[in-house]
Amino acid sequence: MSPSLTDFKVLSFDCYGTLIDWETGIWTQLQPFIAHLPPNHPFQDRDTLIRRFNEHQRQFQRDQPKILYNEGLAGCFIKLADEAGIPYEQAEAEAFGNSAGSWPAFPDTVEALKVMKQYYKLVIISNVDNDNVHRTLEGPFAGVEIDAVLTAEDMGAYKPDHNNFRILFDTIEEKFGAGKGQLLHVAKSLPIDHVPAKELGLTSVWIARGPGGSTAMGGDVKEFEGKVAFSWRFASLGEMADEVERAFAGR
Repeated sequence: MSPSLTDFKVLSFDCYGTLIDWETGIWTQLQPFIAHLPPNHPFQDRDTLIRRFNEHQRQFQRDQPKILYNEGLAGCFIKLADEAGIPYEQAEAEAFGNSAGSWPAFPDTVEALKVMKQYYKLVIISNVDNDNVHRTLEGPFAGVEIDAVLTAEDMGAYKPDHNNFRILFDTIEEKFGAGKGQLLHVAKSLPIDHVPAKELGLTSVWIARGPGGSTAMGGDVKEFEGKVAFSWRFASLGEMADEVERAFAGR
């Protein structure tokens, strides 16, 4: 029997990439860097730059699971600058690393979260450091009630580490009396969120933003055939919120 959106008590969300426009945030903050590049440089292409940035970030997180997200962002900035032969100041890298808290929410995020808050407890499980997450909560998410926030800084590792999800399971049991079967994970990234969700038997929703759902940070679903098993696919969080309302209205 297929699950229903009314079966769940708690929604857990990846934040940066699913709720916050990670790619636009990165691209916007890198504009001063891009301005130094020659017109024909590959990094002038947004998708190419974001993919390369994402490769550096994933490497940092694999090699240094204790590194803070803002420090990893700064490290990625330096690696890109070194690759491109662009001079930089350490202060520029640090400012870039501390920018995540100012990145914009997707246009549908805030209202969709307010709708879903009527039916579920809301939890963020993020790879971003505490300072940047708190600035997001106070800025782009102002007026949205989030019931719990878990960060890589507090958990000591980055998704897709299974232990982060085990901490999530323990947290919802302790705070809300909910088991894993009452938890629905909502995310964009296939490798970071949906692969471990399948491996751990966690029901998930794919927020498939972008053409065909494929983006530089989220991955291409064709590459992950057999490795992911999301139960729902929506083109946006707003589309999911509409379906949630329909499901509960018809219960």
